[in-house]
Amino acid sequence: MTTTSATSGSLAIDGLVSGLDTTSLINSLMTIEQVPQTLLKSKVTSTNSFISSLQTINGLFQTVATKATAASSATSLALFTASSSASSVTATARSTAAIGSVAFTVDATAAAQVGVTAAMSEWSGSASPLTLVKADGTNIAITPASGSLDDTVSAINKAAAGVTAMKVAAGTASDGTKLYRLQVSSNTTGAANAFSLYRGTAEDVAVGTATDVFSETGAAVVRQAADASVTLYAGTAAAQTITSGTNTFADLLPGVGVTVSRTSTDPVTVTVGQDTTKAQAVASGLVDAFNAVLSYYGSNTSVTSTTSVTDGTTSTTAGVLLGDATTRDAVQRLGSAMSNPVDGKSPSSIGLTIQKDGTFSFDADVFQAALTSDPESTQAILSGVATNVASAANAASDKYTGSITTSITGQQSVAKDLNDQIDAWTDRLTQRRATLQAQYTALETSLSTLQSQSSWLTSQLSTLTTSS
Repeated sequence: MTTTSATSGSLAIDGLVSGLDTTSLINSLMTIEQVPQTLLKSKVTSTNSFISSLQTINGLFQTVATKATAASSATSLALFTASSSASSVTATARSTAAIGSVAFTVDATAAAQVGVTAAMSEWSGSASPLTLVKADGTNIAITPASGSLDDTVSAINKAAAGVTAMKVAAGTASDGTKLYRLQVSSNTTGAANAFSLYRGTAEDVAVGTATDVFSETGAAVVRQAADASVTLYAGTAAAQTITSGTNTFADLLPGVGVTVSRTSTDPVTVTVGQDTTKAQAVASGLVDAFNAVLSYYGSNTSVTSTTSVTDGTTSTTAGVLLGDATTRDAVQRLGSAMSNPVDGKSPSSIGLTIQKDGTFSFDADVFQAALTSDPESTQAILSGVATNVASAANAASDKYTGSITTSITGQQSVAKDLNDQIDAWTDRLTQRRATLQAQYTALETSLSTLQSQSSWLTSQLSTLTTSS
């Protein structure tokens, strides 16, 4: 009987005459044929695992490079904190600040001008021009589409004049008509952003025939534009007033910004000190980044042994980076960079100490003591160590020329070549299976033909015997 079965996506015809399990025979033969491809697939798996580990440690080296580059700056420890004696004053310090304090009174806070018109139901009987005049004398022409308040508001807001207009309810007239005021506000605080609004053109303003909207009956400037101001050394002959268009004084002290929220006749003291916590984080962050590299490298170069609970046999597994010269060299160079003295001074003098296992520890007490007693030397040592570390880390992880980066690129090419070989083997094996199926099919056909011939001969011989 003819049997058809499907294996590995191909059709095979099992024994017509021979009774052989053709499918099983072909599969057995193909298992042997597939050995080279299986070895290639295993190689791809191990190569991809190697690439993944290289990419991970390369990323850790890049982190070290980033932190070391930041720490190598000659002002990496020039971190300051600013505090205020009053809740109405906040202060922030930048790297250009200096340790010290200053006292001042807050005389005024900054304000944005707000003006309102008289109550009205419409702006004018027909479309008429307006002119907004800024504090510096700049004229901005505004032309509403009609005399309605809505069109006037829209025209002012579209004029990019640095102000915002809105319609505010103002009750009802005796005849029942709803009334509104037009409120116009400067978008920015400060005396330099004061403005005037006139009915008429710029020429009308120039010759004095234009009408000041906020001087009309029932209209008013409800809040004047004003600068913020503080007075240093108030009550002394050295009293000095400083103004700002906003409530923030960018450099009241060099590198120190101060923001005020309300006036104060009592002196407010702003004190600037070194931010030792952030400075410590710069040094400890470098140590942590270095130790992360050592930890990953150690776990991926170790050899582990596992004993089977079934038969007691022991197997060993080597870390994927074990024996890799590129990462070994990069780690060694990084360790040397961390431990090398700077101008004859050991990194341990500022709390960076190498351990027996090659990692580094950070002693916060030693670092803080060094920073307090000799901040310039502490900065110089840290900058020197960080410069060396950044150089070593970049040599390994630079995205173009880094040794580990180059190794990754090379291994990716190896993996691609292996996959190309695997694909070629897939085509070759498909052809081989088809050939074997054709051969066994031909065998069955030949056996069937021979069987038919044998039956015919037997029949003929039987006929001759009967005739005799």
